[in-house]
Amino acid sequence: MKILQLCHKPPLPTIDGGCIAIHNITQCLLDSGMDVKVLAVSTPKHPFVISAYSQSYLTKTRFETVFIDTTPHKIEALKTLFTGKSYQINRFYSKNMANKLLEILKKEDFDIIHIESIYMAPYIPLIRKHSKAKILMRLHNIEHQIWERLSENVHNPIMKLAYRVNANQLQRVEKKILHELDGYMSISEPDYQYFHETAPDVPGIVIPFGINVDNYEMEDDDFIATDEPALFHLGSMNWSPNVEGIEWFLDEVWPEIHAAHPKLTFTLAGHDIPERLKQRNDPNVEVVGAVPNANEFMMDYDIMVVPLLSGSGIRIKIVEAMALGRVVITTTIGAEGLDVQDGKHLFIANTPEEFVAVINKCVAMPDLCSIISENAQHYISVNHNNTVIAQRITDFYQQVSAK
Repeated sequence: MKILQLCHKPPLPTIDGGCIAIHNITQCLLDSGMDVKVLAVSTPKHPFVISAYSQSYLTKTRFETVFIDTTPHKIEALKTLFTGKSYQINRFYSKNMANKLLEILKKEDFDIIHIESIYMAPYIPLIRKHSKAKILMRLHNIEHQIWERLSENVHNPIMKLAYRVNANQLQRVEKKILHELDGYMSISEPDYQYFHETAPDVPGIVIPFGINVDNYEMEDDDFIATDEPALFHLGSMNWSPNVEGIEWFLDEVWPEIHAAHPKLTFTLAGHDIPERLKQRNDPNVEVVGAVPNANEFMMDYDIMVVPLLSGSGIRIKIVEAMALGRVVITTTIGAEGLDVQDGKHLFIANTPEEFVAVINKCVAMPDLCSIISENAQHYISVNHNNTVIAQRITDFYQQVSAK
């Protein structure tokens, strides 16, 4: 089966969850014996870095990329207020990308064109015109939901209005796009339920974020420190919900934690950390920025804090942290899309008081944390194993192709 994977960002380097999710899909397809070609947009935020790719990968995927300047422009964004179109999505369309896609479609025939995210939706009409391939879309999030939740938590009236406009525009596009597809893959069950209710006649399936579990084996079972566990957060800080959540945690939770446990530390890592976070100087909080190896970084700490107040889909770093046996404390939104139980696989806290109580429990009960660690690893090995996911993708491709 020949697959064209159309991506809104380069899969490598894996600098954020979206890149990791795209790369893992590519690997699943290749491991299943499919003929895969990858065409990706590169942007100022996600540039193409040739050194991140092996020659084997470039050869196997016949990888190509087209640069698009997706830098937001206020005037262009304002224009969309009068057109009803989504500026967030329109930024990813360019004539150069369309021409490259057309060149590929004229040169090769594909069975499936696998589109990563709604941001590549503007190219669907061109695909329909020049290819008989079935079009499937990997829906990484309910995109409009992210902006809705951001609008609920922001106090600035202008920003609140801007977020709501973005949310409304994206919601209209999401509903329209679903009916233009031959099938879709959601990343979580809640997302699938929303898309299925929106377009019940369009075939869909839940394909969760998967990992190669062999790459996440713990070297040492005694992961909790004997005196004070080390807290950390790892995430891309060019994603607004991450910044929003961390600022809330540092403002509302950390002062009380530090007062109760003056030796406890919190380390903040990730790409593009805003200067305002670097300059806060919160006690016992270290801001380290980007790390060369996420797994090695996480193995140096004990408890991952993911205080998300907005967002959608699955938080990939939570999956990876659980695979490494890290204890995760997150919100209901952070755990959304994972079939996990609070107090069994991770801890869920939604208020400052609940975060404080859970962290106090982790400090006082290291044995409980060890149990959580084991349960988390087992859950990931069963539910997010790439070997199982690859077969589900293959079966779905064949189901859609047969129609």
